[in-house]
Amino acid sequence: MNRIQLKRSSILRMALANSDPGGDAETFLLRSLKIAAVVAVYWSVSITMVFLNSHLLDNRDLDAPLFVTFFQCLVTVGLCWAMQLLSSLCPAVIVFPSFRFSLKTSREVLPLSLVFISMITFNNLCLKHVGVAFYTVGRSLSTVFNVFFSYVIIKQGTSPRALLCCGVIVGGFWLGVDQEGVAGSLSWTGVFFGVLASACVSLNAIFTKKVLPAVDGNIWKLSFYNNVNACVLFVPLILVFGEFGHLARFSRLLDPRFWGVMTLGGVFGFAIGYVTGLQIKFTSPLTHNVSGTAKACAQTVIAVVYNSSSKSLLWWTSNFLVLGGSSLYTWVKSMEMKKVQEPQDAVAKEKLLPSEKTLGV
Repeated sequence: MNRIQLKRSSILRMALANSDPGGDAETFLLRSLKIAAVVAVYWSVSITMVFLNSHLLDNRDLDAPLFVTFFQCLVTVGLCWAMQLLSSLCPAVIVFPSFRFSLKTSREVLPLSLVFISMITFNNLCLKHVGVAFYTVGRSLSTVFNVFFSYVIIKQGTSPRALLCCGVIVGGFWLGVDQEGVAGSLSWTGVFFGVLASACVSLNAIFTKKVLPAVDGNIWKLSFYNNVNACVLFVPLILVFGEFGHLARFSRLLDPRFWGVMTLGGVFGFAIGYVTGLQIKFTSPLTHNVSGTAKACAQTVIAVVYNSSSKSLLWWTSNFLVLGGSSLYTWVKSMEMKKVQEPQDAVAKEKLLPSEKTLGV
């Protein structure tokens, strides 16, 4: 067969478009722009939500973090109902799963809901006491707890390389705590809540896998039941901690702008679930984790610049260790999963018929 020498223009066309004979494949440039847009939306929603929650929780006149979290869960439930309604009215424009409330399903999701409300409560309490700049470091032990709980609960071991990455994260965490103490801005309460939030994030991931079959594997359905259960469970907690009294004495209780910001916080809380799924869909779980790490770095820089703070080199080093260790752990785990998957793929390929191998099935 004679070799055909491609022209530069032909090579360029091949680089910018997939070689799908149907002609429906989108160009490489268009797909790249879509991915960039999705990542930009994820960053915008996530960073805005963190700063918005920090603003709400830092309100000196309203010391009611549980109520703020409860209201955001209430907004999420309302938005789930609204999305179902819009999906039924405009199915061609909005796609959202349709489901009815079931008390049986709610009970099955309850164990996860207990972990869920602990996670979002401790997360907000950490943010309330440490601020946005130290938030990344304060909440950095999720990966470490994930390794610990995976071993304790499901007896899943971890490779030495992954453990080394965890060691880097722990080192960055302690260095960050030390530097906050040197700067005189350390809140041990915030650090305590950050550690608890990190533990709950790991437990939430484990319990989610166990509970998903109860909601037919639908993440939106799980989010709906989680937030319904959370709304019910938060009411007695708010009563016990006396937050209704704080609300009664709050001077801006009837201010529409206050409720507007509260509602906006709930909307962003709902939106983060959607844009997270969207980013994973257009990229991959690995790329999503890398994007989240980069977002956390950008979030820290924005917080420092916004507050006109002056941070030491060791303080920035702690952030670098936390983010670098998390990224390396993600990369190591992805490589390990790839090594496990390759022999399985090879075995599956050997079972194919000769004609299927030829066709590349």
